Amino acid sequence: MTGPGSIGDRAQAHDHEMHDHDRGLSHDLPTLLSRRALMLFGGAGLATALAGCGLTGGNDSVTSSPPASSAAGKASAGTEIPEETAGPYPGDGSNGVNILTESGIVRSDITRSFGSASGVAEGVPLTIKLEVLDTSNGSGGLRGAAVYLWHCNIDGKYSLYSEGVTEENYLRGVQETGSDGSVTFTSVYPAAYSGRWPHIHFEVYPSLAAATTASGKLRTSQLALPEATCKLVYATDGYDQSLRNMAQTSLSTDNVFSDGYSLQLATVSGNVTDGLTASLNVPV
Repeated sequence: MTGPGSIGDRAQAHDHEMHDHDRGLSHDLPTLLSRRALMLFGGAGLATALAGCGLTGGNDSVTSSPPASSAAGKASAGTEIPEETAGPYPGDGSNGVNILTESGIVRSDITRSFGSASGVAEGVPLTIKLEVLDTSNGSGGLRGAAVYLWHCNIDGKYSLYSEGVTEENYLRGVQETGSDGSVTFTSVYPAAYSGRWPHIHFEVYPSLAAATTASGKLRTSQLALPEATCKLVYATDGYDQSLRNMAQTSLSTDNVFSDGYSLQLATVSGNVTDGLTASLNVPV
């Protein structure tokens, strides 16, 4: 594909682009769920308000939906997911180690380390589904692209970098998009660590060959996890510190999502016993 809207051109230019995006209703959600709102709605009234915002659930189950303006639906032409920092632990060669060139990185199940490492990440099971959309072609699914995805473990540590897990490479993997532009990863729910809202990192590449040579990156971004889901997960064994850490920040004050997160807030379904599924559309 050639022309000003081609993948190749956008791969070269993405680092210099700035993407404005509407904060949408999701930005106002923390205010809606404030103590003042609790006093206003009370009991059943609050339940109705929560349902109206797409948040429902039982003892250990949740179905959380972003607002209509978010990436839960097809992105309009030209609307791209925001470019974000890869953070200090990307493992893509931009800050030390490059895991992308290692045999074994292309995989769907990222709960285990590969190669000479043997660690297994613990936590509430999480399936992560991303659908990469091509905004230069009517926001249809981008077939044959690749996604590199990574996140912290139950203790808020990143494999390859954090003390105690520098020899591990779990919770990192690459998948090629199918005919509908989608990829699926089997993982565990990440912790909330001090200073950040719970999130998942990912990079989009034009092809599997580009991803496994860490070249031609199209977009770096982050997926935000919904508050209702996080609270359910962090009430389970092993996530004790996450509840305290999450209380220190919010989506509207997080240093990545504070400028608007409606395109990055995942839809989550399932329960903490059988596992959760987080879904997000990724228009590039």
